[in-house]
Amino acid sequence: MRYLVLLLIVPLVLTAAQSRRPRIAVAGFMHESNTFSSVKTPLAEFEILRGDQIYRETEAKNEISGYIEGSKRFNFDLYPILAANATPSGPVTDQAYNAVVGEIIEKLRSGPKVDGLLLGLHGAMVVESFPHGDSETVTRLRKAMGPGFPIVVTHDFHANIAPAIVEHSTVLITYKTNPHVDQRERGVKAAGIIARIARGEIKPVQALAKPAMIYNIRFQNTNAEPLQPITEETRQMENRPKILAASVAGGYQYADVPEVGPSAVVVTDNDPELARREAQRLSDMLWATRDRLVLNLPDPDAAVKQAMQADKFPVVLVEMGDNIGGGSAGDATFMLEALVKQKAQGWFVAVADPEAVKLAVRAGIGQRFESEVGGKTDKLHGAPVRVRGLVKSLHDGKFLETEIRHGGDRYLDQGLTAVIEVEGSTRDVQNLLMLTTKRQTPFSLHQLIGFGVYPERQKILVVKAAIAFRAAYEPVAARIIEVDTGGVTAVNPARFKYLRARRPLFGLE
Repeated sequence: MRYLVLLLIVPLVLTAAQSRRPRIAVAGFMHESNTFSSVKTPLAEFEILRGDQIYRETEAKNEISGYIEGSKRFNFDLYPILAANATPSGPVTDQAYNAVVGEIIEKLRSGPKVDGLLLGLHGAMVVESFPHGDSETVTRLRKAMGPGFPIVVTHDFHANIAPAIVEHSTVLITYKTNPHVDQRERGVKAAGIIARIARGEIKPVQALAKPAMIYNIRFQNTNAEPLQPITEETRQMENRPKILAASVAGGYQYADVPEVGPSAVVVTDNDPELARREAQRLSDMLWATRDRLVLNLPDPDAAVKQAMQADKFPVVLVEMGDNIGGGSAGDATFMLEALVKQKAQGWFVAVADPEAVKLAVRAGIGQRFESEVGGKTDKLHGAPVRVRGLVKSLHDGKFLETEIRHGGDRYLDQGLTAVIEVEGSTRDVQNLLMLTTKRQTPFSLHQLIGFGVYPERQKILVVKAAIAFRAAYEPVAARIIEVDTGGVTAVNPARFKYLRARRPLFGLE
């Protein structure tokens, strides 16, 4: 089963904007929601920048910084409203969702007259009462602002795009890359499009097509087959005169929602048939790769054994079932247990465990540490592992990423952090366990380097991730081994029970 949605936007008449410098509102509300997680996401979990605080993102590499750069490049003023973001976890509470969206609408209504809105949404937000939270957001904004108000939306590559958001937005574009290293670039792209809309230069129409499949996260690396040629095709399409934007989203398989799965969205300048035809062509390209999406990954014990037998280091072991960037707990112990059991040498693992951090602080630097570590969120992520060793160092957990990395963040904070030198270490080959207070997605090597851990000196590096770590880790890794582990981001969909996803879907059946 496949389907196609074609939506036309009524031609916009903004003669006033043509005679003056346009003013564009900016807002963002980002969350990737894992419906298999038992942990809800309340308002307190969101970092919210309001008004001029948004300009703190100027040096970041995300879409908000792209909007800011675009305003300068394309000659329009900004009206910054807010940017809200939380680490992936379970569904957003109704209270949090209503508060943020309500504030955006209130500021649009009470603020200065604007000629449009640049809106950063993840595309895989699930709210307690709304399976497609981002679609609900744009539906509410459209109702509040009227049919002719330009709303240009950017989405994460992992968006589960529903027809309603394409219906109620003026333009929707997604990141092209995974790892996400083009967020700022796509923000600039969105800014250029809304500037042309505001000046009456273009009349966008857009079409959505979705193949009936799950595109497993294991294969969502846009730098490699089978997605790389499709990604490149979308780049080439945007060089054609009538096509304003061409996007392919891989989807987010950890959200049990009706429109889970990949999507293609094509935006043209007043050519609905071209948009429909090209969106369907991209969708067909995704569908044609389905016979190549075959999982065959080692379990933790086998993966550790392979790493120990390697002749070049470091070997990166990817604990896919505890992908923090996908909403997992960050305290899975499957890889830690296998490393300890097999007496591996020279390994590094980070585990989110606030209780263990407090014990390390109480002990002090250079003192003995012994505790049950990890496996405390639920029963899906393994049992706690008894760890013995010495407290090597303590840190405030803040670090800086200056390069373009997945997520685009520059300033990161994993809370109070302890590094434990686990027994079995030698002065030259150390087994290092990093304990963090907050979950931290492993997208930056400075998560290690900033706390005295040098990746090139370790034999084995464990990352709780899927694809996004690659931008940072591939340059230093001698080998990468993806591991089939349990957890709320387990790579095999057969581990989960899908109740709301439309059926049939290749990859679930």
